[in-house]
Amino acid sequence: MIESKKSYKRRKRLHEKSSDRARRDGPYARRHGASAQEKLVVSIWGGNWKEGAGIIAKEFTKRTGMEVEFITGGTLDRLTKAKVAKDNPESDVVFTTSQVGFLYQADDLFEMLDKGKISNFAGLHQVADRGDYEVGIYSYVYSPVYRADLMPKDFSISSWNDLWSSEVAGKLSLPDFDPSHIIIASAVLAGGAAANWEVGIPLLEKLKPGVKAFYQSDATSQDLLKSGETPVQVMLSINAYHLIANGVPVTIAIPKEGAVVGIDVLGINKGTKKPDAAQEFINVALDPEIQRQLCNFHKCSPMHKDAKIDPEIAKLPGIFTTPEQWSTQAITTPDEVRAKLLPTWKAWFTENMMQ
Repeated sequence: MIESKKSYKRRKRLHEKSSDRARRDGPYARRHGASAQEKLVVSIWGGNWKEGAGIIAKEFTKRTGMEVEFITGGTLDRLTKAKVAKDNPESDVVFTTSQVGFLYQADDLFEMLDKGKISNFAGLHQVADRGDYEVGIYSYVYSPVYRADLMPKDFSISSWNDLWSSEVAGKLSLPDFDPSHIIIASAVLAGGAAANWEVGIPLLEKLKPGVKAFYQSDATSQDLLKSGETPVQVMLSINAYHLIANGVPVTIAIPKEGAVVGIDVLGINKGTKKPDAAQEFINVALDPEIQRQLCNFHKCSPMHKDAKIDPEIAKLPGIFTTPEQWSTQAITTPDEVRAKLLPTWKAWFTENMMQ
């Protein structure tokens, strides 16, 4: 019997729909109770942070058939919302900084990770292990950066001490929303560390007259450097590399004392109805190939030892791929110390540096 063209096209459409359902409601979805309509909701910052997380989302959807929806906001704004919605979380997975992740834990907002279900956990650098409730996905540094084209000839920064030089006076900008980086660096210069940060207060007081501006956001930070209003800044390395990619001649310095490390982490919202999918999202984020793509995109340091980021990126300042780099170029602070002291630091900084 010869099938008509109309009948053939109808049968083909039905077959394609059936195949699509099989993909979306296939073995993973059935195993974990997922349906075609379900989405994994991920809380994250906006802009290039969301764009980078899209790399994870694309692979996650490819593997599971489940779509990913992002909800965005500032670091502490999202923490506040999570506290309010504690009994009915609006997201399943949270991207945040490791020290703020500690605050999520303190408020009982994170589920304990089942590391046995995160197959990629075994291959991580030690620094990625942030305890039982969150795991590091990549790292970056806060470090001095400068516009060599706007500074005296042969100007360079080899130590945090150089921020106190006469050449920098009146040209420096610092973040006001998180002053931990300059506070930690000052403590290190004074022979201390974050935990006894007060030893660096005399240095901070000496630095105050040389500070021209304080910035409130990543966007303001970049604008100050782009315009040349403050050609020296303590800046997030990922933002500096973003400026470089857009033609701004920024130099990133790694002081001999080390750069202050930040780590972005993933945690699972307590009360999520999709715990297995959330675990898989984290596992995908730690996959060496996804790590490679993420770190090539952000120009940051991978957490998986087998992530083969591009050689041209691996040699950039602030990119750590070996234990030796972590031990010699990084200033790290325990999350609990940083989380508990940050309110004290902000209050002191506002009263004594910004007034």
